[in-house]
Amino acid sequence: WNRPELNKTLLDERGWFRTGDMVYYDEEGYYFVVDRVKDMFISGGENVYPREIEKVLEEHPKIAQVQVIGIPDPKWGEAIKAVVILKEGMEESEDLGQRIIDHCKGKIAGYKKPKSVDFVDTVPRNLAGKVLKKILREPFWKGYERKV
Repeated sequence: WNRPELNKTLLDERGWFRTGDMVYYDEEGYYFVVDRVKDMFISGGENVYPREIEKVLEEHPKIAQVQVIGIPDPKWGEAIKAVVILKEGMEESEDLGQRIIDHCKGKIAGYKKPKSVDFVDTVPRNLAGKVLKKILREPFWKGYERKV
């Protein structure tokens, strides 16, 4: 509202406001949000950009790869989850998840720290090697009407 410079970046050539959400609508005119164009989600009313968090977590000496996703949370809307592939020879332990979360202290804002960590052997990728975060999020969103 009353920010013409910002509007130039959000409005397309036809004057349509671009939210960054991917949606579809059905024959009855109902709209469904199914994904996001940008890798961003909202937690507690704050925009969270996973790449910022991933860069900090990639500094951890035991992490080979990490993906950050938003999962359903009754209080925050979406909570931050880190999906981690450990470096070869590193083993998961009871407290490693918490140590990974603690690694973020002082490096990013407290609200951006992951609330949980899952350890996996691989992450889904397309033929070009791009991580398919939509597939990573799917199990956490089962049973929810919305998917992001």
